[in-house]
Amino acid sequence: MDRCVLVTGAASGIGRAIVERFLREGDRVAALDLDPAALEATRRSAWAAAGERLLPLQADVADAAQVAAAVERALAGLGRIDVAVNNAGITGGPQALRLHETSPEDFDQVLGVNARGMYLVCRAVLPGMMARGAGILVNIASVAGLVAFPARAAYSISKGAAVMLTRSVAVDYAAAGIRCNAVCPGMIDTPMTHWRLEQPQLRAQVVARIPQGDVGTVEDVAAAVAFLAGPDARYLNGSTLVVDGGYSSL
Repeated sequence: MDRCVLVTGAASGIGRAIVERFLREGDRVAALDLDPAALEATRRSAWAAAGERLLPLQADVADAAQVAAAVERALAGLGRIDVAVNNAGITGGPQALRLHETSPEDFDQVLGVNARGMYLVCRAVLPGMMARGAGILVNIASVAGLVAFPARAAYSISKGAAVMLTRSVAVDYAAAGIRCNAVCPGMIDTPMTHWRLEQPQLRAQVVARIPQGDVGTVEDVAAAVAFLAGPDARYLNGSTLVVDGGYSSL
């Protein structure tokens, strides 16, 4: 399609699958990640064939100056940003559990990446989209933003903020030709969850709570992002597309 796409949290898991989906569709992609070693390893192993259509960028999405600089580099390398996918996210440390057990430092870190980071990226790309009168934002939230995950207070709060940020952007910028929607994945087999899913007993406990009877794949999420970024979703704005096998419908 020859779109210019920015994807955060791009080096592994859902982010990697999203980058690969856009590359397969013929787009140019600025792949942004906090970890430069992981980014380079993924570029060599998975994205080498993309050549100059892939622009790797290192930045911490929670840092305003780094985000601004990365977006400037993306604009310089791609010429414009048609689609921005806010995928970078963390669950928090081992003590980011129930609210009274979560330290202010852990809370700030989770909100810093999952909510502030999303805000900073949107803030950085919106002026260019407004100037062109077109743009698409896709935010990776979570079913935890719709139904609170037990013992993951900071994470659930941050993903609820991501859902409302999505709606706020849609309300404020739809008239400027900009669409903003969220994808809310449920249990997806990623590097962060695989340790649990590879243990038969734990996997069975997880699957038992999913009406469809299986966990999702990173490709399932990438397909949802591709739909929201495509022309068939032209009248979706401020929406949340839930990809969870029915989990949140219970």
